[in-house]
Amino acid sequence: MKKNNFLSFVSCVSDKAVFARYLKSSPCLMNNQYPLKVYEGMTSAAQAFNIELKRSDCSEWLVSVHQDVFLPPDWDGKFIRAIIEAQEKFSKLAVVGLYGVLREGENVYDAGHVLDRGELLEGSDALPCAVQSVDEFLFAVRVDSGLKLDPELGFDFYGTDVVLTAIDNGFEAVVVDAYCEHWSRMPRLKIPVAVLERIMASGAVFERKWRHKMPLNTPCFSISQVGDVASLCHAHNSDF
Repeated sequence: MKKNNFLSFVSCVSDKAVFARYLKSSPCLMNNQYPLKVYEGMTSAAQAFNIELKRSDCSEWLVSVHQDVFLPPDWDGKFIRAIIEAQEKFSKLAVVGLYGVLREGENVYDAGHVLDRGELLEGSDALPCAVQSVDEFLFAVRVDSGLKLDPELGFDFYGTDVVLTAIDNGFEAVVVDAYCEHWSRMPRLKIPVAVLERIMASGAVFERKWRHKMPLNTPCFSISQVGDVASLCHAHNSDF
């Protein structure tokens, strides 16, 4: 089957069983219709993503997707149509996500439509809509935009970082309606210490990099000053 030249996929895999159960079982990725590059042993999401950006056969949009995401039947068609629709409204579109955050003054809104760990999340804004942050479970970058992921951020905050970088460079980022399932094993309650330390380390890098843009919001954090990520992480776990 001839591969589609609109989308390519890249995923960092740390658990082959999770990958096989969810992402690899997604109908649009089972028949090799789209290129899917899998990387193991990476120290950051950027390592894999930036390698794929340089490939001569990379498609128009490169999709970064977690191993625990399931894309339901005809998801690819819906996502492609959603991107094309968004491009008609946002002429400088460079980043497209499925869930994110829009901040207008003091007001913060969630945007998107996803089943997250069995809970249906639906933002209040009509889609597509412009955002200042996207969730990392799945987002796409227009390859010819020149945008890259920052390896210093490891496996956290890189979605918001690429959106802010896009905006700084005159591009636009949006969330579109292309429902999928995200089956993260990250607990909603007390977070393992090792994961907490990873998040805080990436958060410190992110805060220093974007301190001139604060206050900022991600799908998980409200950040007004350097140190907020660490404080919020400690406060979260101390509650349990």
